[in-house]
Amino acid sequence: MPAPKIIQRGFEPYEASYAAMRAFTDARTADTPDELWLVSHPPVFTLGLGADRAHVLNPHDVPVVQTDRGGEVTYHGPGQVVIYLLIDLRREQQGARLFAREFVGKIEQAVIDTLAAYNLGGERKPGAPGIYVASGPLQGAKIAALGLKIRGNGCTYHGVSLNVAMDLAPFGWINPCGYEGLVTTDMQSLGADVAVVDVQAMLALQLTKLLTR
Repeated sequence: MPAPKIIQRGFEPYEASYAAMRAFTDARTADTPDELWLVSHPPVFTLGLGADRAHVLNPHDVPVVQTDRGGEVTYHGPGQVVIYLLIDLRREQQGARLFAREFVGKIEQAVIDTLAAYNLGGERKPGAPGIYVASGPLQGAKIAALGLKIRGNGCTYHGVSLNVAMDLAPFGWINPCGYEGLVTTDMQSLGADVAVVDVQAMLALQLTKLLTR
């Protein structure tokens, strides 16, 4: 599989990215190159298709946007790396199409590998998509969230967010990913003093490596 194109979209409202992802996917053909969109958002809560709005405990003045991804409620804001994966899973990967579970596994592994590059340990939790702190006082805290839309034709959008250096307070205004009391953290809280743009580049690199093997 050819490496996806890296598209740097900068800092833009969530609604603009969401509309653009849907438009790109509507218009793409079997020959359209895959893309990774690197972006960050002003504060926003987003809801998955089956999300229970009761998990938004008190949004304060943060917008709440309904989306068509999987999963529950999550928060996006400054200091967070967001990468949207516009991928056609029908294309051959090592001689066979890439299935949804394997695709999710590759995204999660890319986050684990990114954290490892900064000497941080991340791990999966069975039945709870995303990446969690593997050890230390914050073991079990969520540091990365994952939500995807996979259309019937195998084309994906939405993606992954990794918390780098955020105001974490808004995560306390929701039940993150539908889990009451789930602690959410960021790389800065774990002792990694690193620029968001550097983590963004590292995660894009790790995703590209895993998706083109």
